[in-house]
Amino acid sequence: MPGSSTIDGALQQLAALAPGLDCLDVACYHRHGRDPCMPLVGLGRPDARWCFLGRDPGEQEVRLQRPFIGPAGQKIRAVMAEVGVSEDELYWMNTVPFKPIGNKPWSMAARRQCRPALLELLAVWKGTEIITFGEAAFKWFGLDRAQRQAVEAFWQRPDKYEARFATSLCISGVERHFMVCPVPHPSGANAAWAARFPGLLRARLRDARAY
Repeated sequence: MPGSSTIDGALQQLAALAPGLDCLDVACYHRHGRDPCMPLVGLGRPDARWCFLGRDPGEQEVRLQRPFIGPAGQKIRAVMAEVGVSEDELYWMNTVPFKPIGNKPWSMAARRQCRPALLELLAVWKGTEIITFGEAAFKWFGLDRAQRQAVEAFWQRPDKYEARFATSLCISGVERHFMVCPVPHPSGANAAWAARFPGLLRARLRDARAY
């Protein structure tokens, strides 16, 4: 498999980080007979059309060891089915590939700790279109100090869920250019955007095919 050694190395890095993460939900992993030090990454084909970047896995992802399969993930998959997007067209990632206690956002420190290994995983993917789910996923690109101001400014735009954010990342010494397309987090708790989420994701998938 292309990039398999890179993937294995990145997964080992993440596994080594797990015991020191501040809010790892060890009880959830044990409840489902899973190893809390095993990062839950979906990944996919290097030539996948899109990268889906979420915040972190939930309990159902831990239980089933599949990405984006819990209640919020089912809303994403429903739109995929409607638009005709298959799993083979996606490269699945999260900003922290471990479940946090109480599904609370990971600390900035935890996100920074995981980022180098995640960049290695992202390097395996050859695409450019990244759809981010929620604020934490989009602002992952602002962990790089050079990008932080631009990321924050874009997030304040009233049309952020329709506009596209061009950015670049230096990965293993190579500059890669990406087009980041944020959508709201599909959680039912996100009352302000829950009703609009399907239409916004649908538009993102259809628009990306037009480029």
